[in-house]
Amino acid sequence: MATYLYQGNARLIGAVEFRLTDAGYVRTEDAQDAEVVFTYCMSQSELEEVYFGDSGLVMALKPGSLIIDLSPSTPTFSRELGAVAAVNDIAMAEAPLVVTNPLSEQAFHRDNLACFISAEDDACERAQKVLDVFIGTTHVMPGLGSAQLARASLTLQMAAQAVAAIESAALFKASRSALGTQDFETVYPGAVTPYASWVIDAVEGKHFEGDFTIEMAMGELAAALMSADDAELILPQAEATMNLLELLAVIGGADKNLASLSLVYGEESEGEQYGLDWNRAQEAYATHDDEHHHDDDEDDDFDDFDDDDDEFEGGFGFGYSSN
Repeated sequence: MATYLYQGNARLIGAVEFRLTDAGYVRTEDAQDAEVVFTYCMSQSELEEVYFGDSGLVMALKPGSLIIDLSPSTPTFSRELGAVAAVNDIAMAEAPLVVTNPLSEQAFHRDNLACFISAEDDACERAQKVLDVFIGTTHVMPGLGSAQLARASLTLQMAAQAVAAIESAALFKASRSALGTQDFETVYPGAVTPYASWVIDAVEGKHFEGDFTIEMAMGELAAALMSADDAELILPQAEATMNLLELLAVIGGADKNLASLSLVYGEESEGEQYGLDWNRAQEAYATHDDEHHHDDDEDDDFDDFDDDDDEFEGGFGFGYSSN
């Protein structure tokens, strides 16, 4: 029997805990009892608090234990965590999780999970043995940081495909409505990749629930953007996608899946059917604008550019600037 400790998103451990139990792993809440520690956090700040906060794991774990971080993070953070862990005689493996089909209602099924693994010495072999219990495919990468870099690269491609598929579906839907004909009702946008096909099928079927949420997608994309920032690289497409995800989260879609992003492109009334409230965006972005308002003469230069309509509209009629 081996003991493990888990900290992070409850959805993941809720879906895979039984596999660990069946394989002989016993969960503990005491860091001193844990032989293996899993973390899966949705933000860098949360991850830093878990490991380096006042009750951080790095100082609480016993020597010889193994850290397996499944979180989307940055190569820089992984190297820092690995260095601190080594000083405390703790093994560390970065193993950022990959959900192959995030639109699946059972996204955390073993066959739908993969990960990149990077670790020093024998930590990689130790980590892989544990991960094989609940992850179907693992890819070993050389050197700490490389797994997070691979995860970030994949995130950017998957995010671009998802938004492109959603926008193509939005075009088909809008065209059907504008033409007022029944001819297009059974015609759906084509997909150039399996991933795009999963997204379009979920959009057309209005399947907006699942284990992999908008919050998780935001965590992955935020990590990719931070990795780019560390490399002094600007990624406009990824930043625009993040703005869309943040908007959906603000109006109540944080716990829905990626296909629900299509609701941002639709009518306000349709979003309301799925619990979205555009008034939240009006309040959130109005507060944002107030906090960043400057009472200097330069502001007057932009008055002529203000929209005559002060009402906040749902869908893509929203009247705010994310910048």
